[in-house]
Formats: sequence, C-alpha cells, structure tokens
Amino acid sequence: MSRIYEALQKAESERRLERREPEPRTPEEPFNSAIYATAVATAEEEQASSTLVAEPYVEPSVVRVDPNALDVSKISVRPWALSLEHLPSLLERGPAVEQFRSLRSRIFELRDIAPLKSIMVTSGLPQEGKSFISTNLAMSLARHKNSKVLLIDGDMRRYTIHQLLGCESHPGLADYLAGKASLVEVMQRSETFEGMTAGTAAVANNLTFIAGGNGGDKAADLSGSPRFGELIRLAAPHFDWIIIDSSPVLPVSDAVNLARACDGVLLVARSGQTKFPVAQRAQSELKASNILGFVLNAVQEAPQVGSYYGYDAAKP
Repeated sequence: MSRIYEALQKAESERRLERREPEPRTPEEPFNSAIYATAVATAEEEQASSTLVAEPYVEPSVVRVDPNALDVSKISVRPWALSLEHLPSLLERGPAVEQFRSLRSRIFELRDIAPLKSIMVTSGLPQEGKSFISTNLAMSLARHKNSKVLLIDGDMRRYTIHQLLGCESHPGLADYLAGKASLVEVMQRSETFEGMTAGTAAVANNLTFIAGGNGGDKAADLSGSPRFGELIRLAAPHFDWIIIDSSPVLPVSDAVNLARACDGVLLVARSGQTKFPVAQRAQSELKASNILGFVLNAVQEAPQVGSYYGYDAAKP
C-alpha cells in the first residue's frame, strides 16, 4: 500500500507543478533594440535610393556639347558671277536701291522692339518675287556697317538664288538636312577680285550663302528636320543676320516647317497679281509664327525718292 500511496502522491505533485507553470504563449520574436535600429536604417537607405531614382530626367541635349561646332574659317571661297540686273541693292543710287534701304531700316526698327536675327521670306504662291526680295535684302544688310549675313535658299524644290549669284547649287541645304554634308561644307563665299565696286566688295566680304540643293519629293520631310533648327543655332553666333528664302506657303508645307526655327517672317505680295484672299490665306497658314509684315513687290510707279534727294538711276 505504501508504494501505491507514494505513486499517487508523486502524480499529484507533478500535476501541481504543471498547474503552477505559465500558460504557453503564442510564439513571437522577442524585442531586440539592435535589430530594430538596423531595420530602420535599412528602410531609410531604401527610401533615399528610391528618391534618387524618382528625380526628373534631364534631356541630354541640354548639356551636350556639339562636336561639330561651326568653324567659319573653313568656309570655301568660290567664284561668283553676280547677275547685276537682278540685284539693284548693289547700286549706289536710284529708286530701287532706296526701296531696299527703306526695307532694311524697317527691319532694324523691328529689332529694336524684340530680338530679331533669322528672317524667313516667303509668299502665298510662286512667281511673286520672294527670292528676289530675300537676296536683295540680304545684300542690303551686308552693305550696312559690314554686317555679316547668311543667305539660305530654303526652297529645296525650285531653288533659284544660285542663279542670281552665279554660283554652284550643290552641296546645299537639302544635303545638310539629309545628313550627307556638314554645315561648313554647304557654305560658300565669293572670291574677291580687282575692280570690284563697293557693293560687290561688301558682298564678297560679308555674305555667306547656302544653296538649296536638290530636295525633290523629300523636301517636305527635310524641312521638318530638327537639323534646320540646329543650323540656325550653330550659325547665329557668327552672323548678324540670317535670311531664309523658302517655298511658297499655300502649295506646300515647307515654309511653315522652316518658320518654326525663325525669329520672324516676311510675306511677299506682287503688285497687280497677288489676290487679297491669297494674301489672307498665306498669313493664316503662318499664324503660329511672328509675321513682320508684307513686302509689295513689282510696283510700277515707285515713289521718286531718288529725285527728291537730287539724283536718280539715270544720272551718274
């Protein structure tokens, strides 16, 4: 009996010990300050890393240095045969040269109001005289205080300015926009020679020309190329004026594309030929550009300014 009693007491004692132990708890990680600090530091690093990644993307072109910066000393010098009968701005006196001087003065007045360097010259329809106006305006500017002028034939479909200057038409603007030639390769200047008049000497020293090249059916795509804006940006520091002759506005979209990169636009209308609705439509097509005004070309009875000052074209 004693052994049975001892066994019962032992069992009762074990049950009491079991009742004194705490209830089992749900297992969880004990709090550790070192681990907590490490976790907080890691979270802060991850947040800082994610903040750096979320910074705004900077366009590379903003800080990119162009390796093909323009070196004007490398512009080729070629023989030109100026068509003097179509270049009245080279005359020393007469009503025609005075009209271009007057236009030049208006351009300078506009530049006093707002920045103005690159000017596109266009018209509503062909045969209204835009190439004649742009070429003579460029020469008139080149004769004023030895201003450096860049003349660009932007009409890559029917380029004609090279005929007025008597020079080569290739390579030209179309070649540059297509990536086939560098900017300096499409630029040219006139060589000097003995016996040059004051007007032709000013052209040789101050005028740089880019011919049209042959854009053909690709002229519309080429005119919309960002390389034209790059051309203006590269040339601007080296020239006082940049004059661009372009295709007519209404038949094709080339002029509208080129105008985006220019500071202003001159519209040409031909006296007795350009209809008022055509001029209105041309102005409407360029409503997103800075239209400087209209130039009325081929006026039969021009003001006799020359006679007022005591000379005219017929007198020496």
